[in-house]
Amino acid sequence: MDPLSLIVAALAAGAAAAAKDTAGAAVPDGYQGLKALVRKRLAADPAAVVVLGEHEKDPDTYDAPLRKKLAAAALERDEPILQAARRLLEEATPSVGPAPVIRQTISNVKYAATSVTGDATIGPIHEQTPGDG
Repeated sequence: MDPLSLIVAALAAGAAAAAKDTAGAAVPDGYQGLKALVRKRLAADPAAVVVLGEHEKDPDTYDAPLRKKLAAAALERDEPILQAARRLLEEATPSVGPAPVIRQTISNVKYAATSVTGDATIGPIHEQTPGDG
């Protein structure tokens, strides 16, 4: 991901996550920190600060104007901002671990049905008659 896209994506993800009650403290704090760094660098351009604020409310509409303002301020080369954006995206993006392995044995039924999401393997089905135990 190019540096400008990284910053814009982090700002959008941070704003979205911070607006939800389910976000942990790290995401809103990281978002506020990144936004403060960006605002400080854009302070010489009042219109850019307005675009940053509007992007928080409507990221889709203000994506291109924000990119333009960030590029004009050369924020794609600002390492502290890039590091803050990377950290925020890591915090805002849920990590996916390995899928759990579930083993299930069904017995004493004539017919069985199962419903799963993801990969599933069903081994051979052996019908037992009473007394095969």
